[in-house]
Amino acid sequence: MVILAVDFGDARTGLAVCGESEWMASPAGVIAEKDFEKCMEKVADAAKEHGAKEIVVGYPKNMNGTIGARAELCQKFADGLKEKTGLPVVLWDERCTTVSAHNYLNVTNTRGKKRKAVVDAVAATLILESYLGYRKNKASM
Repeated sequence: MVILAVDFGDARTGLAVCGESEWMASPAGVIAEKDFEKCMEKVADAAKEHGAKEIVVGYPKNMNGTIGARAELCQKFADGLKEKTGLPVVLWDERCTTVSAHNYLNVTNTRGKKRKAVVDAVAATLILESYLGYRKNKASM
């Protein structure tokens, strides 16, 4: 099943997608949009464009597992996407994905404007890879 992952941000929202085989997550771009509703519309359009059957939204819990203001905003975003697309939307724990994305970009020596342009898509890819790993492990039980 085609799954779209979203790393929602205030200024940039990263996207990643996997194909029908659910074998590999790939970056699918970054939406540069500060308006909450417009961003939601653009993500819904991207889901349709990619033929997504499910959307995974990063859910930034606090390190101690509690839910803060950012996670609540992501919950609102996910609820809006579900309403706009009619697709199942899953919230997925994304603690440390942006830090990991920066670490990957350090390894590849990606710097400056290029780094800023891709870090959110890399974070979305990490969210999707984690979710796909969960789905594979769940299926094998």
